[in-house]
Amino acid sequence: MKNFNGKVLFLDRSDINTDEIIPAHYLTEITKEALQPYLMEGLKMEGFNPRRDIPGKSVILTRANFGCGSSREHAPWALEVNGINLVIAESFARIFRQNMYNGGMMAIELHPDSIDMLFSMGRGRDVDIETDFENSQFIVRVNGEEERIGFEISDFDRRLVMAGGWLEYADRNY
Repeated sequence: MKNFNGKVLFLDRSDINTDEIIPAHYLTEITKEALQPYLMEGLKMEGFNPRRDIPGKSVILTRANFGCGSSREHAPWALEVNGINLVIAESFARIFRQNMYNGGMMAIELHPDSIDMLFSMGRGRDVDIETDFENSQFIVRVNGEEERIGFEISDFDRRLVMAGGWLEYADRNY
């Protein structure tokens, strides 16, 4: 099972599309590793610099409809090769969400009120999230404060994550 703990990258915007996650002109690359330096190169947000802001981050917190646009496995691959295995959002594009789970990663939807609370907690501060997978909750830590937030994950998605992705799950079960 992958690591679902770490420092949070806050992307306070809805509708971040797959071309912003990994620009289309890199889709000719044949390895995940080749995508690594280009993660979110196409994302234009005031004050955001992917070379400065992404290193050391393992979790993304964002708004609604993350991963919309073209359906491509490259977007989750670019996250994975950069050590980001968990994205928390209000909602996800359906195919992006499934591509995350197929890769043994997690795309967790939280209510907008919880997302707002997390953005408020993290404003200008480093935030760490620990995933208590067994109890389906996040333990959010910032400046000595701790908040526990429950999440839902289907039994099948849980099995995909535990196996490490769809291929590993299929190898074990079929």
